[in-house]
Amino acid sequence: MKVSRKLFFAMAAFIVSLCVVFGAVTQLIVKESVEALIKSSRGEELESLSGQLVRYYENHNRSWEGIQRPDGQESNWNIGPSSSLLLLSPQDQILLRTGEEAVSRIKHLGIQKPLRWQGESIAVMYYYDPEVAMLSKLRIGIPISVLFLLIPSAVLFIGISLWVAWLLSKRLTAPLRQLIPVIDRLGKGEYGVRASATARDEYGQVARAFNEMAQLIQALEEHRRNMVADVAHELRTPITIIRGKLDLIQHSGSRIEPESLLPLQDELIRLTRLVDDLHQLSLAEAKKLPIERKATNVCELLRRIVDRMTYDADPKCIRIHMVCEDDLPLIDIDPNRMTQVFLNLIGNAVRYSTPGGSIMITIRAEPPNKGEAGYIRVAVADTGPGIDPQHLPYLFDRFYRANETMAQNRGGMGLGLAIAKGFVTAHHGTIDVESVLGQGTVFTIRLPVFQH
Repeated sequence: MKVSRKLFFAMAAFIVSLCVVFGAVTQLIVKESVEALIKSSRGEELESLSGQLVRYYENHNRSWEGIQRPDGQESNWNIGPSSSLLLLSPQDQILLRTGEEAVSRIKHLGIQKPLRWQGESIAVMYYYDPEVAMLSKLRIGIPISVLFLLIPSAVLFIGISLWVAWLLSKRLTAPLRQLIPVIDRLGKGEYGVRASATARDEYGQVARAFNEMAQLIQALEEHRRNMVADVAHELRTPITIIRGKLDLIQHSGSRIEPESLLPLQDELIRLTRLVDDLHQLSLAEAKKLPIERKATNVCELLRRIVDRMTYDADPKCIRIHMVCEDDLPLIDIDPNRMTQVFLNLIGNAVRYSTPGGSIMITIRAEPPNKGEAGYIRVAVADTGPGIDPQHLPYLFDRFYRANETMAQNRGGMGLGLAIAKGFVTAHHGTIDVESVLGQGTVFTIRLPVFQH
């Protein structure tokens, strides 16, 4: 069932129930008011008569015997000449009857009053006179008149209310009806579709959340397509080279020298490295990367890495400086994974720095925030050409190259920083980049401190 119909039926049930309750309460109030008016008009007479009858019952040994005898007792009931009195036993037998009115009329239009003695019901008294009869007729007629007045009024009110409820249900669910086709189009692959989000209520929040979700899905789909294209492009080059070399060897018909197979081996190594990098990156993004954590001194780890990178930095006269705070705490990391991360960052700094430049590695502790552990902050700053700000948000994406020509000439495949981010994230750390054109680039890694 549609939401608009559910909403309409709910409001309709509420309106009808409200009308029924209002009618019942009105009827009850009118009836009780007339009853009270009738009893108040003859209150003293009824109390006097009931008192006399109860005393008679008590004085005659709790019996009504002789109350109807024509011995003058009836003249003591103090009722007018036009009045009538009827006394019935608990078994509905007539014990006393005075006046000329019929029994049925007295019971229907008279005032009823139960008689009790010491908590026991001993009889029921009915009092009748012309004024009481008139008020009783009003007691019967007024509720009926009110009922006949309430029925058409209730029908009109319910009709108008249901019409308003239908319009409200349509209006309240209109944003949902507009959103459903947009959701269907998104499900069919139209990732650029967006919903109208002009309202400021909950519907507007749903529409804005949908637009954010659609934008994210579109970005993920574009990222997936780009990744597939980039993987195909990166695989095509070594495969094309290997195929060309094999075709040349096959058509030459001459003896194959071992030296001629070295280019094939280089391309196979490159192909293997690409597949391995993609595999590790996929594991890291799926949070399934195996991590062998150890309590590690990050300063000693980076000193070993700097010693390895010195052989690449010396030919370009690039100096690598490292500043490490004293008494740094241990960090809980996988040394092999983080070695790959630091090698990538320092290697990029050496690769892209101009000859005669410098690289500064700063390692310091960050004080813990409230409710958090402390962090070790590692910053790798170079004096290279810097990176254009428009490239910074995408620098950690797969196969993204800020300088396509330079990266290809220097053998980059655009996976190093993506893998570095995946490894750092797997250690519950963060990696950020800042860069100024012409001044250099700074990569900052924050890793949580090892907790004993």
